[in-house]
Amino acid sequence: MAQDLVDRLIEEWRREKPALDTSGIALVGRIMQLGRLLENRLNAKLKPFGLTYTDFDLLATLRRSGGDYCLTPTQLRRSVLLTSGAMTAALDRLENMGLIERLRSEADRRSMSARLTPAGKSLLEDLLELRFDDAKQLTAALSKSQTDTAAAALRRMLMAFEEERARG
Repeated sequence: MAQDLVDRLIEEWRREKPALDTSGIALVGRIMQLGRLLENRLNAKLKPFGLTYTDFDLLATLRRSGGDYCLTPTQLRRSVLLTSGAMTAALDRLENMGLIERLRSEADRRSMSARLTPAGKSLLEDLLELRFDDAKQLTAALSKSQTDTAAAALRRMLMAFEEERARG
């Protein structure tokens, strides 16, 4: 079987520090590498539309919210992992592009919400097909059973991580 970058790194660590347990890195290293590659790939596909993965993620989160496609920045942050500053910058960019609008809360004038505009919804509808088709293409190297097994294993890892984070 051909070796990937992680195999080579593990081989080098086994040579340099044979007692080091590299079993976790075999999976975590690949997840991290895949994450970077997947984000870069999606950024390249979104670039012609003037968007980044973060922009797409924010628009998709608003679209999934249903109703009037309107959420507060706090609600958005629960679905996308961004700092407050990064969220503000992304919302500014999307507002300047006419893809979202910001609305002041009538109950609390200090509070703002972001709402998907008709132009934002229209663009997102086109991009959703691109995104989901790309994901299907990327997983085509795996059987349905392999995809389901990998998804279940990664779900367990994510849930354990979230539980650990919640405990502090």
